[in-house]
Amino acid sequence: MRLSITVLPGDGIGPEVTQEAVRILQAVSALSGYEFRFIEKPFGAAAIRSAGTPLPDDTLQACLHADAVLLGAVGDPEFDRLPRERKPEAGLLGLRKALGGFANLRPAVFYESLAGCSPLRPEVARGANVLFVRELLGGLYFSEPRSVDFATSAVNTMRYTVSEVERVARVAFDAARSRRGRLASVDKANILETSQLWREVVSRVAGDYPQVTLEHFYVDAFAMHLMLNPARFDVVVTENMFGDILSDEAAALPGSLGMLASASIGGDVGLYEPVHGSAPDIAGRGVANPLGAIGSAALLLRYSAGLECEAREIEDAIGEVLEAGYRTADLLPARGGKSGRPVSTSQMGAAVEAALCDVMNRRHAYHAV
Repeated sequence: MRLSITVLPGDGIGPEVTQEAVRILQAVSALSGYEFRFIEKPFGAAAIRSAGTPLPDDTLQACLHADAVLLGAVGDPEFDRLPRERKPEAGLLGLRKALGGFANLRPAVFYESLAGCSPLRPEVARGANVLFVRELLGGLYFSEPRSVDFATSAVNTMRYTVSEVERVARVAFDAARSRRGRLASVDKANILETSQLWREVVSRVAGDYPQVTLEHFYVDAFAMHLMLNPARFDVVVTENMFGDILSDEAAALPGSLGMLASASIGGDVGLYEPVHGSAPDIAGRGVANPLGAIGSAALLLRYSAGLECEAREIEDAIGEVLEAGYRTADLLPARGGKSGRPVSTSQMGAAVEAALCDVMNRRHAYHAV
């Protein structure tokens, strides 16, 4: 297999965590004999400094002609006062739209080995394994009109079409059918017309998936239930802004936003990135958690390359490293207990690489018998 991957290290801690994700993909390539080709391009604030725009055409073309895109992080307070269309984050929205990935998958898993890191009691979080399916190209983030006049008012528009809701709903139903057969759809249908449309379309699509049990939740109630009984949920589908907020809330399950990976699929080229931001306050210190980026590399193999076995082996390696006690600074226990084995960003990547080699070698040895 040959795979062309455009790497966008981006800003802040992005280059540090992306380096470790690439390390893991290179290990998979070496151990499995696959040919992975990496092309690195500037993006975000880094691209503003080098090219005057957050998404240079050369970067965009490299992404459009790749099999997958691996992104580190975007954003820098240096450029916060720029007009919206020139900020680093505008490059991210432009890239998402250009690649066409309308479904953003964000898994959130409770790890028993990280029980002391989560603010939730182990008996509450135990067994939680939730996949958020966030609609990514509609709603408040993209709809028009939008404007701001700092002297008078600002306007954002939330708009959804039937086809936008239906296509992301089908991704969520397909995921639920392959997991535990439960789907929670989150909206605000008691207030918002867009949510009323959302609920109607999702309910209609449910008729094509008799194997999946569908529940509807208002967003405020769901936010509460997610913290009180997260193991109740399997797949969650929701619109753009609700998905952004709720999936970040789900970082309470592993105890750190640095643990969360994501995949944006549905277009011609998948986009993979950790959920966390650029964290400029800790950039360059070697303390960032690379596991969200490494988990995103696993999702890249799953959804853009169809390498389910290798994706699971990366995820298993992450679990083994955590079980062995390796901890970046964000994974120190919230409620006492053993602090584990403190490691830097690169040391965590090296530990996952070693565990991955063991996992893959065991598989190869088994099949050789």
